[in-house]
Amino acid sequence: MSADPIAHGDEVAELALKRVVASGAEYGDIRLLDSTTQTIYGEDRRIDSIRDTQDRGFGIRVLYHGAWGFAASSVLSLEEAPRVAELAIEIAKGSASLASARVKLADEPIHRDRVVTARRIDPFSVKLETKTALLLETMEYVHRQPGIVRSSASLWARRDRKLFVSTEGSHLEFDLLATNGDFDATAVHDGRFASRRFNTPHLRMGYELIENANFLAEAPRIASQAVEKVKAPTTEPGLYDLVLDPEHLSLTMHESCGHPSELDRALGYEANYAGTSFLTTETRGTYRYGSPHVSLVADNTEPETLAATGYDDDGVACQRWDIVRDGIFVGYCTNREVAPKIGETRSRGSNRADSWGSVPIVRIANIGLEPGTATLDDLLADVKRGLYIEGHGSFSIDQRRYNFQFGGDAFWLVENGKRTHMVRDVIYHGITPEFWNSCDAVADRSHRRRYGFITCGKGQPGQSGWMTHAASHARFRNVSVIGGHGGS
Repeated sequence: MSADPIAHGDEVAELALKRVVASGAEYGDIRLLDSTTQTIYGEDRRIDSIRDTQDRGFGIRVLYHGAWGFAASSVLSLEEAPRVAELAIEIAKGSASLASARVKLADEPIHRDRVVTARRIDPFSVKLETKTALLLETMEYVHRQPGIVRSSASLWARRDRKLFVSTEGSHLEFDLLATNGDFDATAVHDGRFASRRFNTPHLRMGYELIENANFLAEAPRIASQAVEKVKAPTTEPGLYDLVLDPEHLSLTMHESCGHPSELDRALGYEANYAGTSFLTTETRGTYRYGSPHVSLVADNTEPETLAATGYDDDGVACQRWDIVRDGIFVGYCTNREVAPKIGETRSRGSNRADSWGSVPIVRIANIGLEPGTATLDDLLADVKRGLYIEGHGSFSIDQRRYNFQFGGDAFWLVENGKRTHMVRDVIYHGITPEFWNSCDAVADRSHRRRYGFITCGKGQPGQSGWMTHAASHARFRNVSVIGGHGGS
């Protein structure tokens, strides 16, 4: 075969799915995937590593008498396709002989389409010297700030070319791209270290994302804030009003809303790794998840976001739907297998695998907090004693996504409506519905920012999911904060 496996994907798919149909299986699909990734990492004003990797292969799913079988191979050949198909059929038949319940898939129209990520600059066409020069110059700018002792900077890009074909007749081609860049600064003072980080969101864009981020303009600010942070006083424990920035909220939403809204968790299918969900099926439509200011919308159709791939790995078209509307929990992330279990006739299109060798599973959608009408100044103005938090830090959350604690990357004390000075060692904790019910204002759409994740862990064997969470700044009242517990 050609060095380009996708170019001959139709032949591979035809051979494999002929075997599936002949076996008497009620459904089958094949995914061929060719992934190219580049990661450039710099540390302390030098380039530490450059990694270019390519991974390719195909996976076949078979549904036989209501039970799944899956097999995969990295050998892309016309001889290998029928063999892997037969293995998937054999596994499905074995599963069917032991199954106590039968899988029934929700209906989905046949789709024939091609999805291509819009890009102005292909990151793989940008010269390596241009990329390394940017990282070196960024780190040099960071080290111009007195008190900085460490720095790092990186660029990342991935291209996925994929073909999905099913026995139902769907035929989908994908040329997907994602890009990211970041850098950080570490300061030392009195034997204590503190870091401050800047990153572009992971988005489905070209290298223009990096150019627009303007690392060199941001570097002095990040470095000076790292120095201010390491010298900042610790936080006194107590109740504070919190104003949270969009990047920080992306992680809070991900852990306390995204994961519990996965229907397989709510049904108890995902209990061994990362827990189940407190948003059980009987609560849908009645449970008060948050205040009336809180509306969380899943949108896998928004351009540039990570889960906006056109179709999921069930061949289901990406959609937009409500998870929480005016504070009431109303919807889940589903796939074709679990959607009928709550009476829904169609999947929400949230079934994704992280590689050709992985079985697709229900993943978090692009869930975002709907904007309000305030400005950031409005949110701060009505805070007598509070904290303003930016970025990601440490976190933990229980197996039902109910009790949690979150840190952050940078913290400012807010007194009488004004940010006064930085503080450190901030961790807030709470219970998910109590926390979201304490939200009394959200900033308007002009404050909305998007931040993505490519390391969302789930499943056994573990998989890394991709999704984007968007938000404007939001305010939460009387949240319990732990402070003064050592250095960052």
